[in-house]
Amino acid sequence: MESQPYYIGAPLWALKEWKGQFFTKTAKPAEFLQQYAQFFNAVEGNTTFYSVPSEKMVARWLESTPDTFRFSFKFPRTISHYQKLQHCDAEVTEFLKRLAPLGERLNNFMIQLPGSFSPAMLGVLEQFLRKLPKEYGYSVEVRHADFFTQPSVREQYNTLLRELGADRVIFESRPVHAAPALDQPTREAHERKPRLPVQLDTTAGAPILRYIGHPVAEENAKWLEPWAAQTVRWIEAGLTPRIFLHTPDNQQVPALARTFNTYVQARLGGVADLPSFPCESKSGLLL
Repeated sequence: MESQPYYIGAPLWALKEWKGQFFTKTAKPAEFLQQYAQFFNAVEGNTTFYSVPSEKMVARWLESTPDTFRFSFKFPRTISHYQKLQHCDAEVTEFLKRLAPLGERLNNFMIQLPGSFSPAMLGVLEQFLRKLPKEYGYSVEVRHADFFTQPSVREQYNTLLRELGADRVIFESRPVHAAPALDQPTREAHERKPRLPVQLDTTAGAPILRYIGHPVAEENAKWLEPWAAQTVRWIEAGLTPRIFLHTPDNQQVPALARTFNTYVQARLGGVADLPSFPCESKSGLLL
């Protein structure tokens, strides 16, 4: 996937429901990441939001991925949500040191902030970002409404990120909120995924789209096609977009990724096909 001009991935790689649909039927949990990385070239890395991985686990992630693969790990919630980026120098140092063996595979750590992190705390965010090691890239996702609805706040926030070379995460939840809450995963997504205005502000060189999709795969075209067009515009502007696709239960994500890439290919020459799913043999039969 070296010829791919953008990164595409899911929020996670260890979904047992993918066995037989995306992974091979016989895939063991220890093989999930290796099979995931045969198809996707990036992952959002939600796992670190909940806990810092062990050294052994990081070593296994390194062994399971090619050197062209990229992780966009989230800072742990203890740092972003519980401590609100304050009094956490030791925790930040431990987190980054633990993941450092992944080297070039580390691509833009994500700082996802809670809705309670308001514009009044921009100074806290600035102090936090300025103290981070310069050898890594960073991106920030805010969820307080004022960052989107107050023009002066929006500009202040974007100016800060541009000055410090951090990317602004774009959060697209319209597709999932357009779905009726007929099942538990969709009901949970409605509760947990905020409705925020979609703004195309880019502040550094690697814009991130977190796309929370409709549970019915075919219903996503009306949103994915415009996002593919935007992805091409970013690429043509010399940026390297990262597209992370979600659905309420994430089972449809590999198929959505394949569809999204065809939309990109229709608008930009030289974009490679995504590889076959690990479960697909050359004859098209499930392995």
